[in-house]
Amino acid sequence: MLMISSLLSGALGLVRTKYIAFVFGAGRTTDAYNAAFNLPDMINYFLVGGVASITLVSILNRHREAGDEEGADRALSVVLLAMIAVLGTGILLAEIFAPVYTRVFFPALDPATAGLCTRLTRILLPAQLFFFVGGVLGSRLLVRKIFLYQAVTPLIYNLGIILGGVLLARWYGIDSLAFGVLAGAFVGSLLLNAVGALRAGLRFFPIFSLRHPDFLEWLKLSLPLMIGVSLAMADKWILSYFATADPGGYTRLTNAKALFNAPLVIVGAAAGAASLPFFSSLYAQARAYDFNAAVNRAVSRLLAVAFLLTAWMSALAVPIVDLLRGGSYTHGDALATARYFSIFALSLALWSAQGIYARAFYAARNTLVPAISGTVVTCVSIPIYALLFHRLGVEGLAIASNLGILTHTVALAALLHRFRLVSVANLEFGELARAAVAAAFAFSATTAAVRFVPHRAGYRGDVIILVVGTVVWAALCFAVLQLSGSKLIGQLRRRKIGGPPPPKSAQST
Repeated sequence: MLMISSLLSGALGLVRTKYIAFVFGAGRTTDAYNAAFNLPDMINYFLVGGVASITLVSILNRHREAGDEEGADRALSVVLLAMIAVLGTGILLAEIFAPVYTRVFFPALDPATAGLCTRLTRILLPAQLFFFVGGVLGSRLLVRKIFLYQAVTPLIYNLGIILGGVLLARWYGIDSLAFGVLAGAFVGSLLLNAVGALRAGLRFFPIFSLRHPDFLEWLKLSLPLMIGVSLAMADKWILSYFATADPGGYTRLTNAKALFNAPLVIVGAAAGAASLPFFSSLYAQARAYDFNAAVNRAVSRLLAVAFLLTAWMSALAVPIVDLLRGGSYTHGDALATARYFSIFALSLALWSAQGIYARAFYAARNTLVPAISGTVVTCVSIPIYALLFHRLGVEGLAIASNLGILTHTVALAALLHRFRLVSVANLEFGELARAAVAAAFAFSATTAAVRFVPHRAGYRGDVIILVVGTVVWAALCFAVLQLSGSKLIGQLRRRKIGGPPPPKSAQST
């Protein structure tokens, strides 16, 4: 369900990206819009850990396993009210000091662009409160394996941004997109999850206490995430700091990331969200063997699928990105974006795997280790971003991003192995090798095949190349996987990439 929803959301996300590129192009205005998300994201990350629902799932799951449904609702209510007060205060302060933030974190912006960035930032800030409340309420649904509302949330969010632009751009310019963000966050995250939680029997308790045991437990789990900095989040901040020095560069880089995120959300984020409740349940039941097997199974299948998708994205990067061309977005903008996109495509497997590895730690109620690891990796990576940017420009930032996420993923895998939570030795290396071979053949054949397609300028030509290339890619992937005896196709048909674990097996440490 989440993967289908993510596919639809990814399609809407591409429509959103295309609309913004067509109407506003790639320049200082769009740089300001993209940079305006940074302060709201930081507020969310450092005040609530950016993963309120993830850390809360473990607490709610513990109450539910003990048959204490009322205790779970009390825990949710306490966390919700306490953090609304904290987050609300943080948002108010951010509204006041937004100009200072813009000057410090985006020194390369000219005064007019910096002023626009500040105004957009102030419009976007309240959305973080909507996301937080929606995430807390949604955690109750995740514990009950109810994914419908979470599946619809990103669809409404993306639709809100598109409609905001279409309906209001004539009067408010690029501010209309920020208003669309607010509407999408309120309806898609807060309102929808509130309806779902109430329909699922939520009993709200008006308890405000910063000393309640459940709040203190949630704070203990979330505090490392608030203090630590994961490269998975910091990557965006680092990219924006350097790329805004190149007029339009940050917009082109952001568009490349948006295109890259479409398959990433479908493959990685959907499977990660679906897997967390199962991981938490297995750990709460002390089923160490099944926990290890479930994580390795999810990672192995995500890596295998990511290898195949990377081949498709790399071989067809230019026609994929060229679909953005038009209106204010020039052919040169599209070609630059395609270069960044093809570099990002190489890291799809890493971004997918790190999400599962991080959730394995969260399910085991250990947020300190990944927080420390993420902070160290981020600090080590920043000089690499700076060096490659000064040597290679914005393209160097894309390369640095890949190197950073490689280090982050390997570190998480090694630490899970070190703490005997997940053994790296139990990855399905045979399946990974078959998928890698299939990806190599598919990439080579697709790249060769599209050279023989008569090239026609424009969208029609791009679509023809994409269709031909995709058919060749899919046929080669299927053929090689079948001939090599891979089980991946059968596993995908059974929809178990990030699904529930098998029946309880013999316990083992």
